[in-house]
Amino acid sequence: MPTIHPDRRPAAAARLARALEVLGQPHDGNSCAQAATLSELCRLASVSRNSVYRYHPTILAALRVQQGRPPAGDPAAPPGTQAVPADYPLLQEQLSKLVALVDHYYAAYREARVVIERRERELAELKRKLRSAPARIPRNGHAGHL
Repeated sequence: MPTIHPDRRPAAAARLARALEVLGQPHDGNSCAQAATLSELCRLASVSRNSVYRYHPTILAALRVQQGRPPAGDPAAPPGTQAVPADYPLLQEQLSKLVALVDHYYAAYREARVVIERRERELAELKRKLRSAPARIPRNGHAGHL
């Protein structure tokens, strides 16, 4: 059974949501909220930045709104900002499956390479032990005449 990455579990999403709330609250009696940066959010939630981009696009959009920036795909977004396609979550899921598949095949390649190298070493060792010269094969097909 495949294991779920720890940053993809519901607990990680809950920690991110709570950290986002903490970042939105006033800090030390000041009327302004704490600096809402992705680095600070990830530090508070103990989640990597890559996992936020990969598994939690809604948290990322909420952070952008909290920062005062329009979320990606918003018509009010400044020019040059790309819109997020509607099937983005499906694409993310397929991409993560593709990455896992590539990782699996790369690991299989490395294992096969190790086996091949070990077999080549074993063959070389056997040849050294036998110290055999190649057998001569007669040209005319007559075993008695050389």
